[in-house]
This record gives sequence, C-alpha cells and structure tokens, in this order.
Amino acid sequence: MAQIHGGEIFVRMLEREGIGQVFGLHGGHIDPIFQACLDHKINIYDARHEAAAGHMAEGWARATGQTGVVLVTAGPGVTNVVTAVVDAQMDAVPMVVVGGRHLVCDEERLSLQDFDGLSLMRPITKWAHTVVETRRIAEFTAMAFRQARIGRPGPVFLEIPMDVLFAKVEESAVTFPEAYRPQEAPAPSAEAVEQALAMLAEAQRPLAVAGRGVWFAGAVGELRDFAERTGTPVIANGMARGAVPEEGHPLGAGGLGTMAALGLLQSGLPDLILLLGARIGMFLGGGQWIPPEAKVIQVDIEGEEIGRNRDIQLGIVADCREALRALSKAAKGHRFPERKDWLQTLQNAKEARKLLYGEALQSDEAPMHPIRLAHEVDSFLGDDDILVVDGGETYVWMQLASTVMKPGHFICYGYLGCLGTGIPFGLAAQIANPNKRVLVITGDGSVGLNFSEFDTAVRHKLPIVVVVNNDQAWGMVKHEQELRWGKDRVVGTELGLVHYERAAEGFGVYGELVERAGDVAPALERAFASGRPACINVMVDPKPPSPITMASGLAFKQIEEDEAEG
Repeated sequence: MAQIHGGEIFVRMLEREGIGQVFGLHGGHIDPIFQACLDHKINIYDARHEAAAGHMAEGWARATGQTGVVLVTAGPGVTNVVTAVVDAQMDAVPMVVVGGRHLVCDEERLSLQDFDGLSLMRPITKWAHTVVETRRIAEFTAMAFRQARIGRPGPVFLEIPMDVLFAKVEESAVTFPEAYRPQEAPAPSAEAVEQALAMLAEAQRPLAVAGRGVWFAGAVGELRDFAERTGTPVIANGMARGAVPEEGHPLGAGGLGTMAALGLLQSGLPDLILLLGARIGMFLGGGQWIPPEAKVIQVDIEGEEIGRNRDIQLGIVADCREALRALSKAAKGHRFPERKDWLQTLQNAKEARKLLYGEALQSDEAPMHPIRLAHEVDSFLGDDDILVVDGGETYVWMQLASTVMKPGHFICYGYLGCLGTGIPFGLAAQIANPNKRVLVITGDGSVGLNFSEFDTAVRHKLPIVVVVNNDQAWGMVKHEQELRWGKDRVVGTELGLVHYERAAEGFGVYGELVERAGDVAPALERAFASGRPACINVMVDPKPPSPITMASGLAFKQIEEDEAEG
C-alpha cells in the first residue's frame, strides 16, 4: 500500500477546495507542502516577506471573494504574518494561514524557531488549532476551510509541527472529508422581509449602503436586482463599489464620499438607511454620517453587529445574498415611489466632490495638488481596469476622485488602517485577473513598507503599475501635527525626496519620475505598454491636507481648547 507524507495530504485537500494558488515564503519546516504543490501543479507565489505574503493571500480573497491561503514557516514566519491576519480579521476576509512548528519531541528544548504560534494566533483568528497526527491533517484542513467561510468570514490558523508534516502514513489510513459545509446560508424571516419592504415603500429618500458582506456573500447581482426592483439608490464601499455602476446608472450613488458630501450640502438627507453587510464604524463616520432622524434597517450575518454604535429600527440576521433575494422576490407585491428629486440630490452630491477642488483640478502648476493626481488616475482608468488604493491621505484623495463601474475593481484596506498593502494586493489582483490592467496608487510612506515586493512582481511576471503619490512625508500625520501643534512642531513625519522609480528599476521594473499633471497619463500609457511591473513616482504639493485630515486635526485642537477652558 502506498505511503504519503503530510504535505501531500494537505495539498490534496487544497485540490478538493478548488485552490489553484497559494502564497508564502519558504522555510524548512513547511517544505513538504511546497514539494506537494510542485507535484500537483498548484502555483506558489513566494514573496520577499511573510507580511507581504499574508497581504497577498488576503488580497486574493478581496479580489475574488474566495479563500486565500498563505504558508509560513515556524517562529518568525508566523510572527511576521500577524499584521495581515489582523487586517483580515477586522475586515472579515476569509484566509487560511498554515504555519510550521518545531518538532513535537523538541517541546521546551529550545530548538530552532521554538515558538508557541498557536497562543499568538488564537486571539486574532476565528479558529486556530495544532495538528498532532499526520493522518488527521485532511480532517483539520477541512475544519480550517469551513471555519474561514461559515458565518462571517475571517482568517484561521492551522499549525503543523515539522515531524507531523514530514511523516508518512498509509494512504488508506487517511480520510479525506468531502461534505463538510452547510449547503444553505441563513435567510431572513418572511415577517422581517415584509416589514423592511413596508418601511422602504414609505420612505421618500431611502439609501442602501453596501459593505464587504455583499461582496463575500457573492451578492453583487442580487444587489443590483434589488435596487432596480425597488428604485433604491446604492452607496457602496470597498469591493462592493461598482455593483451598481457609479456613472450612467441612476441608482449608482458612488462611494462613501457621497455620504460625506450629502452632509455638506444639507439639501435633503436620507430618511431610511438600509445597511447591507456594512459595519457601523469608522467608514460610516461612527454612525455620525447617518442622520439621527433616519430609520435604519441593518442586515448582517452576525447578530452581534446589529445596532453597533447606533439604534436601529429593524435588525435582520441573514446572509446578504439570501436577504436580497428574498427582498427582491417579495418586492413584486409592493409599489415604490419614483423619487426623482432624491436621485437628483444624490447626483448633485457626487458632483460636489469635484466642486470642492475645482481650482486645483484646473491648475497646471508644479508640484500638482494631490487631488489632481487622483483625478488624473481616475480619468486614465477604463471601466475594466482594477484600482488598488494604499496610503493615508492617498486613500482619501482617491476615494473622493474615483468612479467605479464594476464590483471587485476597487480594492483597499479597511478598519485596521493597514498601510503597505498596496503592492501585495495589486499582485494578488493581477494573479486573479491576468488579462486586466491593475493600477496601484500608494503614498510614498506606504510604498516603503513592502517595496521589495517589486522583485516578486518581476519574478512572477505580474505587470502591475504602481503610482507613488510623493509628498515627501507621512502626509496624514504630518498635517495633523501642523494642525494640532503648529508647523514648527513637525517631528518624525518627513521623508524627503526619494527617487522610488530608480530604486524600483534595480529590481528590473520600468520607472519614471513625473512632476507635471499633464505628464501623468502619458507616463501611465508607457508603463502599461512596457509589459513589465512599473513604478511611476509623481511629485505632488506637500502642503494641502485632505478633508478627513483637516477635520480630524481641527477636532483634536477644539477638544484641547475646550478642556483648557474647563
């Protein structure tokens, strides 16, 4: 009878899951998995650092809605991937992290990379476990994938000691699970559906706010169908943006920048908010962007999210796809107002984003305003191109400028505010979409965190184009210092002029330095035409703070002044 090692068992389970690619960084503790991947023709995208490998795995999940897999060796391999795991946990991103471990027989002997990775991972994952028998690797791998997807998605950790992974067992002794997931997702009750539709039919200014829960539930088609059946405009965040096209479709109200613009215009605010897999946290202004008098219906697969940070009138614990299907089906029995004035108000709010910086968008002065760069990038991109956004103020400027036409084509970080994700996310998006153009825009601070992944791009022939929004500083915190303490109290936030394009060229990347707004589009054309990974280093005016930074800095200052006055 044939014998198989632990790596072979694990990879056979990957095949059962339909996994064709894994991310990681090699180490001796996990070599049997790499060997089995080679035998089974599963692509290994090895990064230069485990942090980047983890971000690539979660980037894959964000780009596809599928589960990402990352392989890291024992000890520092596990500790290096922690940030990506926390990032995935906070944004409900499905990811299976496999970590090596020292030999079981070497427990407490101070062997190489002897570290308790399980205790580190338990607080930051949905589920974590150590496999202590080779024949049970398949069983625990099935558990890991089930845990990553069931309910709210998230990261899980599977630790496999070196001797367990290298050991061989009789193939007949291994049971490979085949049916280990629920076949149906939680659906809303008929009563809740009717109550929601009745509230929606009465509303004059309803607004659906779609979050990552829509994307990971695979509900983008159902969202558009629901919007069109009920005449409900949609604002979306993250990968859900573009489920209803943000231009050319009357119900596509844009991203969360539209919500902020509505507050500034004060010309009609929503009277009903339908939250779909969207958590009431930072990206909804902590609930402050939702008018206090508005009624709120919240749909989330986790009951613990219902009513977080704000009272709600109807909470529905259900999968977003099942909820939207039920709402659309039942909507046939209801009549909904046309709401032409409300749709025009939302259109005005979208346009208001451009009016805020109209002068900067017309100016050809150098260095250019960062909002000008953001608009140049948005104007350059086609409907089918994928945009990955990284950085502090870079993220804000791009949120204001971008128009997204297809779901999964706007990828960014979330609640951890984790910088340095841009290049890894971009690489994963390119792997998932080999025939599409992928553009990463990142700050000059953020790009340094995983800069060596330009080498990963070159080795794996992934022709992403990276635009560096170069204000020669950690712009968001520098501007906060200036607003809060004064311009003479800037410390630890200045970077100076760095030729990132030249450094990237050392990896074999196409590079250009751009100093004028009119040169941005031609440089991007040349970068994509090169067929290679590219770095376009764009010098921008370091002085303008983003509106979010301005609001934050002034708020802190006001709090301190109020406290000083007693």
